[in-house]
Amino acid sequence: MDLQSFFKMSYGLYVVSSKADGKLGGCIVNTLSQVTAEPVRLSVAINKENYTTELIRKSGCFTGAVLGKDAPLSLIGQFGFHSGREIAKFDNISYKEDAQGCPYPTDHMVAYYSCKVEQEVDLGTHVLFVGQALEA
Repeated sequence: MDLQSFFKMSYGLYVVSSKADGKLGGCIVNTLSQVTAEPVRLSVAINKENYTTELIRKSGCFTGAVLGKDAPLSLIGQFGFHSGREIAKFDNISYKEDAQGCPYPTDHMVAYYSCKVEQEVDLGTHVLFVGQALEA
């Protein structure tokens, strides 16, 4: 198998976030996608070891923010190069919370989705969360 072929797939760049026990967290993903139309459902695959996975499991909700092309590396790095167990991901980041209390960044974001988790699928190294979109 030519593993280089997988680098040809196109992806977006998203910040997936959640909040549980008063703690905010989020991570960079490229796997957020719409999977049904009515009701609108989104899926996202996140590494099992990520702190964000733990927060989503505890809260039962997540947000997905679509990052614009102008998103600086510093924003991507804030959510992608550090663990939420070590730093507060939303420090010095402009954000809002959805009706469920899940945060999402507001700068360099072109859209956001607020989801209630309906299903979780174990994928070995990752967890696939499927959520119904409640806000967009």
